[in-house]
Amino acid sequence: MAKRAVLFANGVMPEAALILSYLRPDDYFIAVDGGLRHLRNLNKTPGLLIGDLDSATTAEVAGASDQGIEVRRYEPDKDETDLELALMAAIEKGFDEILIIAALGGRLDHTLGNLNLLTHPLLAGVKVTIEDGAEEIFIIRDSVEISGSPGDVVSLIPMQGDVVGVETRDLQFPLRHETLYQEKGRGISNVMLGDRAEVSIESGLLLCVHTRISDVEE
Repeated sequence: MAKRAVLFANGVMPEAALILSYLRPDDYFIAVDGGLRHLRNLNKTPGLLIGDLDSATTAEVAGASDQGIEVRRYEPDKDETDLELALMAAIEKGFDEILIIAALGGRLDHTLGNLNLLTHPLLAGVKVTIEDGAEEIFIIRDSVEISGSPGDVVSLIPMQGDVVGVETRDLQFPLRHETLYQEKGRGISNVMLGDRAEVSIESGLLLCVHTRISDVEE
């Protein structure tokens, strides 16, 4: 199993038990500014703390440095968000799989910005997923297999324009070489028929939101 970078942002933290169940022993943790507290609450130590560090206290930053954690501090007046800097750092370090935690909730502008970051061209060859315990969110650039349970909800949302040649398998409402238009909601709330489903596209960028109904109901 490939080593993976796990980024903890400063958004709403999902239930700790759910998040812990998705972590691996060899994960490399990156604290995105105030996301350092989320890691501390899970008793996890990051390899990197990054951002303008306006959401982390002076004592927290000093403590991280004293522990030997790499700290990259940026000026607040920058063009990139802290999460974008963290993603680029993960790419720089050679990771080809990235899991992002606590990137949703809170301010709507931050949530939308974080979702749009998934379309970054430098992430084209990287498996990047936003996870909040009940949902996983990722970009489909060609084809993907979704693992879940019967009844799970799968929503397919075009990004940066229309998505052409959409094919699905094992979803309740099949798409057969069709176009999903950015201004229409046709891809919302499809349903998995079994433990796996497949989605492929010919061109475009498709945001997939997979909602695990069992986790939501619990």
